[in-house]
Amino acid sequence: MPEVAAGAAPELDAARAACADALGVLAAARPDLLMVLGPAEQGGCGAFPQGARGSFRGFGVDVDVRLGPATDTAGERELPSSLAVGAWLLERTGWADAPIEGLGIGEPLAPERCAEAGREIGARTGRTALLVMGDASACRTLKAPGYLDERAAPFDAEVARALGAADVAAVQALDADLARELKASGRAPWQVLAGAAENANLSGSLLYESAPYGVGYVVATWT
Repeated sequence: MPEVAAGAAPELDAARAACADALGVLAAARPDLLMVLGPAEQGGCGAFPQGARGSFRGFGVDVDVRLGPATDTAGERELPSSLAVGAWLLERTGWADAPIEGLGIGEPLAPERCAEAGREIGARTGRTALLVMGDASACRTLKAPGYLDERAAPFDAEVARALGAADVAAVQALDADLARELKASGRAPWQVLAGAAENANLSGSLLYESAPYGVGYVVATWT
């Protein structure tokens, strides 16, 4: 977010452009429902209705967002930061193509439970598009949030390859313990995505891969 990055905002122009392109792919799919998935602190999965609020005040900026248009059922529970970023991206690109639901995925959720949650999404009726949020490792440099870990770059390279190739099996095989040690918050949401995509005929495209601030950022699309 430019408001959070302030003077460093231009450094991530390419990442924001890739996110906009990815949302364009989702819109072109003409889904009946958009689900926004992202890491959350709780151990399981927590649902957030359309219109749920999010805030970036914890990052020092006076910015509030909603997960799509306000509704009478939005509730008071605040979006986790991952879903708030998703909501901000949707507002920025003017998403108005389908109803929206949010799902916070507990970062410790075991791979087999991630797969089960994904299969439940995949079994829903209608066309469902998924916007899946989550960082790769946070250990790519000495100044990274998790300090330097030599395992981080190979881990991120495999994540980028798997997401860029829509390799469901490779995403499901990501090591949860290693991901936790490398502070890769996206592991569980990615594995929910893989569960939803089982038995689908998919193609993938890697739109962006870099490690600004020592954190692995990846933008990819599956269609």
